[in-house]
Amino acid sequence: MRHLPRHALQATLLACVVSTATLVPLTDAASAAAPACSVEYSVTGQWGSGFQAAVKVTNNGAAKDGWSLSFAFADGQKVTQGWAAKWSQAGTAVTATNESWNGALPSGGSVSAGFIGSRSGANTVPTAFKLNGTTCNTDITDPTDPTDPTDPTDPGGEGEAPALKVSGNKLVDGSGATRRILGVNRSGAEFMCVQGHGIFDGPVDDASVAAIADWKANAVRIPLNEECWLGLDNIKPEYAGLNYQSAIKELVTKVKAHGMTPILEMHWSYGQYTGNSAGCSDIHATCQKPMPDARYAPGFWSSVASTYKDDPTVVFDLFNEPYPDRATSNLSAAWACWKDGGSCPGIGYEVAGMQDLVDSVRATGAKNVILAGGLAYSNDLGQWLAHRPSDPAGNLAAAWHVYNFNTCSTESCWDSTLAPVAAQVPLVAGEIGENTCSHAFVDRVMKWFDDRKLSYLGWTWNTWDCSSGPSLISSYDGTPTAFGIGLRDHLRTVNG
Repeated sequence: MRHLPRHALQATLLACVVSTATLVPLTDAASAAAPACSVEYSVTGQWGSGFQAAVKVTNNGAAKDGWSLSFAFADGQKVTQGWAAKWSQAGTAVTATNESWNGALPSGGSVSAGFIGSRSGANTVPTAFKLNGTTCNTDITDPTDPTDPTDPTDPGGEGEAPALKVSGNKLVDGSGATRRILGVNRSGAEFMCVQGHGIFDGPVDDASVAAIADWKANAVRIPLNEECWLGLDNIKPEYAGLNYQSAIKELVTKVKAHGMTPILEMHWSYGQYTGNSAGCSDIHATCQKPMPDARYAPGFWSSVASTYKDDPTVVFDLFNEPYPDRATSNLSAAWACWKDGGSCPGIGYEVAGMQDLVDSVRATGAKNVILAGGLAYSNDLGQWLAHRPSDPAGNLAAAWHVYNFNTCSTESCWDSTLAPVAAQVPLVAGEIGENTCSHAFVDRVMKWFDDRKLSYLGWTWNTWDCSSGPSLISSYDGTPTAFGIGLRDHLRTVNG
């Protein structure tokens, strides 16, 4: 769903994070002069052969028109991909220089950047940093602290959710049995953090997740915010980076513990778009953009995939609702943009295509099932097969969204455009819904998908006004709305 509430919401649950920062001793703070610069370096994710790190540089000296940060690794680590800076490395020496858009660093100002790195052993954090040649004092987070409860090398608890993979046009579990993804969306993490109100909209404790399972759902789709996951400096620190990732990880663990498949999806992302059907004019991830951005989206998926690459119960949904077809009247150009990205007509930022994102996921070694939605807010799969990204893991499925107000909302359209796709790859309706506060339309959708043994998830498990949401529930104990009762009763029949 591309339109979500943008008004101020009260945060009902914040991520609980225990600080494990190791501080480099300084001279007596009361008598010492302020350092010329300070650097906060934190490892925000770590796995077998790689890691993700973030740096925040604060300039305490004179204003700078350009900046360059340098430091050295101690254990042979290598920077493989970065964002918000031009990253380079020679031997152990690493340099990050400003981009054209973030070169100004006023006195007292800060700038944040990050990167994905590889490692073959220890991952000792750097302890010496220089900004434009001047030594900085540092504040670092040690990823090896055994007391850290958010250790990203542990992707979650041992639940009963099945490990999934693609077999022909079906999703199957480890034993080869066919599995359908039937469940709900749990919106909130895509917008609360960027609006500065929290991480989730409503509770995500075990009782609220158990209420989803009580509907006999076997999957929960969790929309994410690109900038919040990466911890960019426009997001409040308490809702960004490791704090945000840890909160998502905890929700994934709860979903799995109730035997449900977690689907992690990039919903809101960076990039300024003011063309046809624009949701906002903001460059930041505050609304649905027509396509993922090349600046951050590949790094986002590298990080997410690295975190969950050893957990085949987690499914990746690359991008919520692409609409490059609204930016240009040339449908062929829109599909080319969808697959290959680059400079796309009508879109002012560099685009990451679906192939770029598949490549980012697979480069980490992750073989998780990947979903890719088509054009027209994922409602058009007409040329999906012709532009299908190449997936070396063979675990790619098609995603589709439908509401009663969409163009492709009739059985004849589904027969002509969806059936050919479903004959070749698994088809998952990642969002189904209607704004009538009833369920007659989704009843038709579910029947069509049931007849073909396909998957679907209702939008959304949030207590909004169903006509503006639409919303499945009126209470997080699982009390359905007049719309939600249709999905609830049907799931209990199909999965009961």
